[in-house]
Amino acid sequence: MIKRNSLFRLLFILLSSSFMLAAPSCLFAEKHRLIVTTDIGGTDPDDEQSMVHLLLMSDDVDIEGLICNVAFVKTPLGLPVLNKIIDAYEKAYPNLIVHDKGYPSAASLRSVAVAGQAGVGMADVGEGHDTPGSELIIRAVDSKDPRPVWVNAWGGMNTVAQALWKVKHTRSAADVAKFVSKLRIYDVLGQCDAGAWIARTFPDIVYLRNTAVYGWAPSDSWVDDNVQKYGPLGAAYPDRMWATEGDSPAFMYLVDNGLNVPSEPEYGGWGGRFGTEKVAGVRGMDWVEKNNLDEKQYDPYYMFTNSGEGSEAIARWKTAILNDFAARVKWSVCADYNDANHHPVVRFSDEKTDTKAVRYVDAKPGDRLQFDFSGSYDPDGNEISYGLYVYDDATDCGQRLEVSDAATGRPSLSIPESVSKATIHLIQEVTDNGSPALTSYRRIVVRVK
Repeated sequence: MIKRNSLFRLLFILLSSSFMLAAPSCLFAEKHRLIVTTDIGGTDPDDEQSMVHLLLMSDDVDIEGLICNVAFVKTPLGLPVLNKIIDAYEKAYPNLIVHDKGYPSAASLRSVAVAGQAGVGMADVGEGHDTPGSELIIRAVDSKDPRPVWVNAWGGMNTVAQALWKVKHTRSAADVAKFVSKLRIYDVLGQCDAGAWIARTFPDIVYLRNTAVYGWAPSDSWVDDNVQKYGPLGAAYPDRMWATEGDSPAFMYLVDNGLNVPSEPEYGGWGGRFGTEKVAGVRGMDWVEKNNLDEKQYDPYYMFTNSGEGSEAIARWKTAILNDFAARVKWSVCADYNDANHHPVVRFSDEKTDTKAVRYVDAKPGDRLQFDFSGSYDPDGNEISYGLYVYDDATDCGQRLEVSDAATGRPSLSIPESVSKATIHLIQEVTDNGSPALTSYRRIVVRVK
C-alpha cells in the first residue's frame, strides 16, 4: 500500500476547492466539474437510469462532458439513446428551473454529448485513436478554470486513457504532471483494462475505484410509484434488467449537499467512503477477465478503494437519497414553486449567508463544544427537525462519543480528557416535514489537539 504524502494531500485539497473565508474555520463549497464516460445504450439499461437521475441533479454539478464509449464488450455507441434522454430533459427544463435556476440548458448538454472510443479497452488506445471524447477531456483539463476535472467512469476507461496517452506522448514531463494533477477519476467497478494502465502509468493520479456500489438503489415498485409515472423524464427511466442505477454513486459523490467532501475521500457521503491509502491491484468486474482483458499485466498499480464498511457507506443515506430523487422528479412536472417541496437550509447562528461548507473546529481534551443551528430554515415554511450525531466510521478518536441535546438545534459535545490527537466528524441533519421529507446536512470536523 502507498500512503499519500503531505505534499500530495495539500495539492489534492488546494486543487479541489476554492477558499473563501465566511465564518471562522469555514470552507466554501462550489459546484464540481464533471465529465461522464458511459456505455449507455449497451446491454444493461442501468446507465440510462443513472443518466435520468444525473440530469435531475445537474443543478448541483457542472456537466462538461457526456461521452459515449463501451465497456468490457463491444456494443454500439449510445449517442442516440443519450440524446433521447436530453430531449426528455428539454421538455422538463421549464419546470426544473422554477425550482432551481442552476439547471443547465438542453443545448449546453447536447454540446458536450460526444462519442468516445468505439473499441474495447487498451486495444483502442494509442496513435490514431483520438476521438471527440478524448479531445474533450484534454480541452477541459487544459482550460483556465482552476477547479479539478472529475471523470465518472460508468463504463470503460479507455477514452480517458486515450486523452492521457496523447498528453504523455506530446508534452514535457512537467506539463504531463500538471495535466494529471488536475484530473480526478471515480471508476465504478472497473469495467475494462484501461483503468489499470492509467493507475500504473500515472501513479500520482487521484483514482478512486468503487467496488461496492449496490444496496442503496430503489426497488422496482418504488421506481414505478415515484419516477416512471411522472412526465417526460420519468418516462425515459427504463425498467431494471439487472441492478438499478449501478453508476449513480459516482455523481452522487460530487453533489454539494453539505455532507460530501470530494477532496477528502475518507470523509464519506452519498457516493461512498474510501480509504486514505492507495491499494495494490484493485481488480475490476469479473467480466473484464472473462472478456480477455488483462489488468494483471499492469501490476503493480494502486488506487483508492472502499473503506471497511463497503456498500453500507452509501446505503446508510438511502432514505435521504431516494426522497431527494422523488422530489426532483416532481419538480420536473411542477410549474409552480409553491406546489413542491424543497430542501431545508442548515445555518449556524453566526452565518449571514447560506453555505454548505464544512466547519472545522479545533478543540482540546476536556472541552465542551456548543453549537447553534438556530439560523436554519425551510424555504417552504415547513417544520424542521434537527439531529446532530457522531459519524463514527469517519471518526478516529478510539471511543464512542455522545451528543447532548441533539434534537434541539443547540446541541453540544463534550470531549473526554482521554481523547487527544483525534478527528471527530459530526453530521447535522435538518429534515423538513414536507412530502417527500427532504434532508440537508452540515459537517463539523473537530480536530482535537
